[in-house]
Amino acid sequence: MFLRNLSASLNVINGIGEKTLPALARLGINNVAQLLLHYPRDWEDTNAKVPLMDFRLGKVRTEVTVLAKDWIIRFGKPPSPKFYVQDESGRAVLLSYNQPWDYKKYIVGERYRLSGVFSYNNRGELQANRFEAEPVGVAPTDTSVFSGGILPVYPSTAGIEQKQLRKFIYDAIQKFAGKLSCELPPDIIKRDGLFPKAQAIKSIHFPASAQDLERAKKTLLYEELFYLEIMVGKRALQRKGIKKNAQADAADVSKKTGFSPLQKRLIERLPFSLTAGQEKAVFEINIDLDAQWLSMARLLQGDVGCGKTLVSFLAALRAIEAGGQVALMAPTELLARQHAENAAALLEPLGLHIAFLTGNIKAAGRRELLRNLAAGDIDIVIGTHALFSADVRYKNLTLVVIDEQHRFGVTQRAHIMAKAAQAAGLLMMSATPIPRTLALTIFGDMDVSTIADMPQGRLPVKTHLAKESNEGKVYDYVRKQLVAGRQAYFVYPLIKDGEDIKDLEVMSERLAREIFPDFTVASIHSKVGEEQKQKTMADFRSGAIDILAATSVVEVGVDVPNATCMVVEHAERFGLSALHQLRGRVGRGRDQAYCFLVYSDDLSDDGVTRMKIMLQNSDGFIIAEEDLKMRGPGQFAGTEQSGYIVLGLAHPVRDIEELARARDDAFFILENDPDLLLEGNKVVAQVLEEAPPWSEVAF
Repeated sequence: MFLRNLSASLNVINGIGEKTLPALARLGINNVAQLLLHYPRDWEDTNAKVPLMDFRLGKVRTEVTVLAKDWIIRFGKPPSPKFYVQDESGRAVLLSYNQPWDYKKYIVGERYRLSGVFSYNNRGELQANRFEAEPVGVAPTDTSVFSGGILPVYPSTAGIEQKQLRKFIYDAIQKFAGKLSCELPPDIIKRDGLFPKAQAIKSIHFPASAQDLERAKKTLLYEELFYLEIMVGKRALQRKGIKKNAQADAADVSKKTGFSPLQKRLIERLPFSLTAGQEKAVFEINIDLDAQWLSMARLLQGDVGCGKTLVSFLAALRAIEAGGQVALMAPTELLARQHAENAAALLEPLGLHIAFLTGNIKAAGRRELLRNLAAGDIDIVIGTHALFSADVRYKNLTLVVIDEQHRFGVTQRAHIMAKAAQAAGLLMMSATPIPRTLALTIFGDMDVSTIADMPQGRLPVKTHLAKESNEGKVYDYVRKQLVAGRQAYFVYPLIKDGEDIKDLEVMSERLAREIFPDFTVASIHSKVGEEQKQKTMADFRSGAIDILAATSVVEVGVDVPNATCMVVEHAERFGLSALHQLRGRVGRGRDQAYCFLVYSDDLSDDGVTRMKIMLQNSDGFIIAEEDLKMRGPGQFAGTEQSGYIVLGLAHPVRDIEELARARDDAFFILENDPDLLLEGNKVVAQVLEEAPPWSEVAF
């Protein structure tokens, strides 16, 4: 039996009753298979002691005495017990947020075995908000379900404790693990010294030794990556087979492909030359669009400001010359409108008809637009999700361009592609560069074009870090730039109601009245109406506004060459990719530009790491890799909505070598035994048929 075939109800597990089921459901656990697939997020070696004052070495494991206890009362929240504890190295605070029942659980003067993650709070106290403690002198609750002194630590939720999860999973292992079949080809298991599936599941949860834990991790991690590559490989080889069997010869098409007449006319009108990266990308796209054997499926990636939009316009011209229509979809109305304005300026003089379509277009204008689109009188339509609304019809949609592709899920991409009567070409653009190996994994059946160079004449943006307590120096520097006739952005993490942090609503007023009273300040955020948003951006571009205070809504699609200062307040609250995108909003003209990352005086270790990465790197590919290491691949690929990548242990960046080996194995098997008929490969066919690791969704 394969693990995912274990559809047995949770009621068969000792201790699971009606009160526990909702908490397990919140963890995505609804049957025995999902319970066994709920892998630990960490493992605790209970034999290793880590005193309170050594908390930076990792998770604290020590014995403490409760010195006193108190309550924290917050309006609208349950009271939270607070415990003052001490071991031989020092004192600390334990805080049980919103768990008033814990107050009676820990007794002043008693000693407890304690484990938890500690850091200093804003009062200078060493504090843990997540911890476990059991009375000394009482046998540890988990002794019956583990050996070797290694305890699993699971992702949890309110209403269920670690010790409960351990007991539930232990019982499931006892009842079902012995029935599990291996899911990898036997040759790979033997070659790599992997565990059989049953032993891997036992040892990932309750390892007898550190060596067994590592072997279990290696087994299950490789299995995940292997089937990920099997799914990618099936699609990639299917496309390869179509190309191979087609009558058209790609080499012949390549020889004939240059700039088309319309493309040449646009390039001649530009006040600058294309970069080498742009030219190469256009030629690659032209080959795809000219080929008759297969519709284009290409990812165009490059750093902020490298000129991807212009490449997409050139691609659109090629498709239109062949008699087709083009749809360009952006995730926000602000970005879509900017694309439409740029397209109108560049392409309408060539005789093309451009239209702009979003959900805010009024009914009368929308009806006329849709009639023209269905009649083929519109060459390029640019908009948001409205482009695939039920009432939208195209006469001959042959190319779909998706900007900021990671903001769209697979389903949304499928909806816009379905608007074509025949298979349309797909060009996905991303200003969040994806490392090549990961791109091959996530977009394994697509071709990838990368623009690695930048337009000539642009100066690198200078990045400065500043503590919140030193932000006055940042304001002074920005003031000098404003006096010189430049403009600035100020970005905040919240629109309003920031309890402990600055928010846009309060700070835009303060910027205007106190900090920069001699300059014009305006604000923009997601809740501002589209007409007002459009007017504000137009005024900022024209120079009527000196300072634009905003949220991350300006992260993409805002191009104001005269803006030379980007100030991000509470920068530690933004992801690396968001910070890099925000930094890319300046430096788009000929003047030197600056990005100031203002961070909290009390910065976490994770925050310190991110600030250093931003200071030391301007290459979007390096930042993308670091971001992937810190938060995983889902957002880059738009896969969080697809059900496609479901990885429990593996991390495509951290485990890049294993990913490459899994890819080699998967492609070798599929190329030599595409129908998976050989004896050693039958298990792969069975897994795909009976217990697929994830839904097979085509990109």
